[in-house]
Amino acid sequence: MKKLFLGRQIRSLRENAALTQRDFAERLGLSTSYVNQLENNQRPVSAPVLLSLSEKFSLDISSLSVDDNDRLLAALQEVFADPVFAGSVPGLQDFKMVCQNAPDVAHGLVRLHQAYRQTSEQLATLDDTLARDESLARPTPYEEVRDFFHFENNYIHDLDVAAEALSQAIAPAGRVFARDLVAHLETRHGIAVQRRRSGEDAGQIRTYDKSARTLVLNEALPESTIVFQLAHQIALLEATDIMDAVLKDAKFQSDDAIHVARIGLANAFAGALVLPYGAFLRVARETRHDLDLIADRFGASLEQVAHRLSTLQRPRMKGIPFFFARVDRAGNITKRHSATKLQFARFGAACPLWNVHRAFETQGTIIRQLAETPDGSRYISLAAHVIKKSGGYSGPVLHYAIALGTEIAHARDLVYCDDLDLTRTAAFEPIGISCRICERLTCPQRSVPPLNRAITIDSNDRRLIPYTIR
Repeated sequence: MKKLFLGRQIRSLRENAALTQRDFAERLGLSTSYVNQLENNQRPVSAPVLLSLSEKFSLDISSLSVDDNDRLLAALQEVFADPVFAGSVPGLQDFKMVCQNAPDVAHGLVRLHQAYRQTSEQLATLDDTLARDESLARPTPYEEVRDFFHFENNYIHDLDVAAEALSQAIAPAGRVFARDLVAHLETRHGIAVQRRRSGEDAGQIRTYDKSARTLVLNEALPESTIVFQLAHQIALLEATDIMDAVLKDAKFQSDDAIHVARIGLANAFAGALVLPYGAFLRVARETRHDLDLIADRFGASLEQVAHRLSTLQRPRMKGIPFFFARVDRAGNITKRHSATKLQFARFGAACPLWNVHRAFETQGTIIRQLAETPDGSRYISLAAHVIKKSGGYSGPVLHYAIALGTEIAHARDLVYCDDLDLTRTAAFEPIGISCRICERLTCPQRSVPPLNRAITIDSNDRRLIPYTIR
């Protein structure tokens, strides 16, 4: 069993209570020196102390996990896998110590490396004059916002709670219909909602005319998208104060990033309005996370359900920790989040052995994969091909695949695992994160050598992989 070090959290509890270490220790029945050691992560937290912290200082035990820093730890390890750090890579314990004791420093290193990588890639194609432009050292707005949600665990508590309360007021029965949201917009905001067939721009989804107080939706869209877009508009009208506070605390580097983040926050509110936390979690458990049954219950799309399952991180009410990703035909990850140990690569495409790529070969079917990552962790991964249309025969059609998965320890709670032999080692396919950081040296699907390993090339010896990794 892993030892639990909570120095930063304990210090925050004490400081929020405006207590000295001595007073804090007395409240807990501990010595001052012991509290000092706990705050400096020199000693792990014992079960009795943990219970005492919960009883006397309202510490949420359910929100604590020895894996809370896994996302940051994985990102930091990937940073130091870069050849620029060759010969000076810290050990695992050092990484863990930085993530536990100085997470802001770790986040800073990740952002710094991201800026370094982006600048390096641009320098490869631009001349010296363009390379001196300071804007090149900043991450793109979408990258910055993606990382913000990633490190927030894809869950914004105040938004989620507010959306759930509104959902219960609008639709007490539990399912939110388009007519409910249309009536709310008309009654509360005086906004008329119209559905029209799009004209020349078949890609148009939603248009709000503030002066005319009209919201126009493309009637060719599926009903689940119509409902979500109505909920998104309500978020922009009613959750402004919450979103402004979140954006202020996030300290984004550009106005573009703020605009992108606001859309992301409105999407989060919309998802929580259409799929309210408590009701959604209850149905997910009752159906043993059957995606189709959950989608039918709430009138949602498969992607909406899968994405929502990955956000169930409310303190004291957490759902199963899932990873979620959306991948296009080129292998680019356009959405990603993981509440599990498996962390997606920040750069490059996803592992070609992952079943999400095979989903494009099937339609209307959820395919399953038992997978094992290089660290020995085992997962059940579900993948499906998704097609989105927004017009008639000549309208745009989007193709992508979604993946949802969790560690095999949760198999009993997933209907998809019922007929799988989870005891057979050979049933688990070896996958990695991405080729550039993967530790599997003999993978026949490897596209590039790992960054931190040397290679040998022998012109007289040709194998599936044209080099030997040392």
